[in-house]
Amino acid sequence: MLQPAFMNGISLLRKYNFTYDILIFKDQLQYVPQFVSAFPDQSFVIDHLSKPDIKNKEIDQWRKDIAVLGAFKNLYCKISGMVTEADWRGWEKEDFKPYMDAVMEIFGIDRIMFGSDWPVCLVAASYDKVVEIVEDYFSSFSRNEQEKFFGLNAIAFYNLQH
Repeated sequence: MLQPAFMNGISLLRKYNFTYDILIFKDQLQYVPQFVSAFPDQSFVIDHLSKPDIKNKEIDQWRKDIAVLGAFKNLYCKISGMVTEADWRGWEKEDFKPYMDAVMEIFGIDRIMFGSDWPVCLVAASYDKVVEIVEDYFSSFSRNEQEKFFGLNAIAFYNLQH
């Protein structure tokens, strides 16, 4: 993502009012600060929480790395793809809570959004189960906060009409 040709391409996105989804693995988080800071007026979103190792409950290093990204106001985080990073046959809803807690704390309600990862999620859960995980997590949030997470933030980020 830091290669000159790639960076040149990213530099053209703002001109067309395009956003950019950053699809990376947790070991690539270290490059995101340099990448995002090079384009302070460009809107970015981290897809799938950067694919943390939920299966092995490894959170400490991921949390440290993703915490750095909260300072970039042009960067959002999509809560998606969690079931595919968990034990496909043995995950529990509670497995995802620490990761959602971290992203909520780091990015806040205004810079997170729902993503289903459909149809890829089907290797580990139905679409309904994926939705249920996040609906349960956000059930104690206000109606306005839920509306932001489940749609309004995405509408604003992707410049959609509603």
